Amino acid sequence: MEITSAASFIDYYEKIRARTLRLLEVVPAEHLDFSYKPGKFTIGDQIRHIAAIERYMYGETISGRKSAYQGCGKELADGYENVMGFFNEMHRQTIEIIRGLSDEDLKRKCLTPPGHEITLWKWLRAMTEHEIHHRAELYIYLNLLDVKTPQIYGFSAEEVEGMSVRL
Repeated sequence: MEITSAASFIDYYEKIRARTLRLLEVVPAEHLDFSYKPGKFTIGDQIRHIAAIERYMYGETISGRKSAYQGCGKELADGYENVMGFFNEMHRQTIEIIRGLSDEDLKRKCLTPPGHEITLWKWLRAMTEHEIHHRAELYIYLNLLDVKTPQIYGFSAEEVEGMSVRL
């Protein structure tokens, strides 16, 4: 998928974000510190990571600056309401940065944290893939806790199978 318009990208990315938000709405506040294994991200870390990477890595690099990502610990936000406030504020700031891009800007290069050049529209595409990747991890975390999670497109695999014809 080539991104040729900042406005159409924002529309697309907001749909990605809406699916992520539907999942985050079912996160039990008492499980923010859950991790499947010591030393791995907790649920709260995952949420803060999506937000901090979006703003401090992607937002900075598409603005022509170096990544300012400093991790995803509790010092950024602690407690469900604060974590969600941080998540939403980082997204708001990133969208404002993207809104300031011209369609021509999408063709220029930016630098990734290790200093590799990448076309801006490809870097924005990577940002969406990054969120989707961590959203999938959150689905697994919540399933391990037996938390009922929303279907991403409205149907489970079993429901689609039941609606499908036999070949």
